[in-house]
Amino acid sequence: MRLPRPLGVSGPSLWLPPGRQSAAEAVGLALVDQETVDELGCDALPVADQAPPEMAVEAGRRALAAAGVDARAVGLLLHASIHYQGHDLWSPTHFIADQLGADAAVPVGVQQVCNGGAAAVELAAARLFVEPGLGHALVTTADAFLDPGFDRWSGDYGIAYGDGATALVLHHLPGSEGGRPADLVLHSLSTVAAPRLERMHRGDDPFSPAARSLGPRVDIRRTKKAYLQAEGMETFTEASSGALRSAVESCLAGVGLTATGDVPLRYVVAPRLGRKTVDLAYAPLLTKLTGAELLRPGADTGHLGAGDTAATLSELHARRLLGPDDYALVVSAGAGFTWSCLLVSGA
Repeated sequence: MRLPRPLGVSGPSLWLPPGRQSAAEAVGLALVDQETVDELGCDALPVADQAPPEMAVEAGRRALAAAGVDARAVGLLLHASIHYQGHDLWSPTHFIADQLGADAAVPVGVQQVCNGGAAAVELAAARLFVEPGLGHALVTTADAFLDPGFDRWSGDYGIAYGDGATALVLHHLPGSEGGRPADLVLHSLSTVAAPRLERMHRGDDPFSPAARSLGPRVDIRRTKKAYLQAEGMETFTEASSGALRSAVESCLAGVGLTATGDVPLRYVVAPRLGRKTVDLAYAPLLTKLTGAELLRPGADTGHLGAGDTAATLSELHARRLLGPDDYALVVSAGAGFTWSCLLVSGA
């Protein structure tokens, strides 16, 4: 998506529950073996004691306070998640809007699995440009991967899942109607999909009438194994690398840059996947395309479901890693499969 002009990102916030389960504790409880822990590269995972929408409210409050934005000035609230939100046939996004006092906001849920947070930012950006009077868009994410329905350490290959919530405010910058200063500047974003890979999370399983009808836990290893036996790893690898390359090149082209290894980026940030997964599927290509320093967040959070993108933006801002002339390319990915890239700088 080529932005007509940059947008502001304010109050990017990462809210993590106080509870933690260390990798050593998980090994001691036989939840995961040491070899897998080494491949994941996670020291500990946050464990929630609140429902995901409640955590999203906490993150939303932080974001609005940090941005200096009244909840009543939010015209659009987008909430993304990948796992159960606490009730059946219910809208967590409306709950979040009500709890925050965002009474004028239109609440919209985004279901694009782990790429949902990035997709929500893209949708919010589009609405801000086609609806100038919208005001501010608030994007939240939240997930909790709790027993008995999810095995956070061993339920997937190459990914450990942590609980938490994120939020950010997207808005116009000074010079536009209703514009205001920002913490970060969003210059470009892009999304590329490879729907032919959707079977990776479906496998050979039949369609079922209700969640977890086929077993007591979400079992991503089962579906991935079935896909790889049928299609082979090479099929996935070729599609994944091609889509990732296209997403990077498209995002950079949105501001007139070319991915030649000489791009003036300070950082390129990988998704919060396991160390081995990043080493194999992301690091070589991202380093080759951008020449930038590769950041690998998530050793203390694991994969945050739909929240990886906003969590990275929060950390870039909190650690003051970007000045006005410093650019970072933030990479997101999700089942389906979809890849997104956001090009941001300090404000």
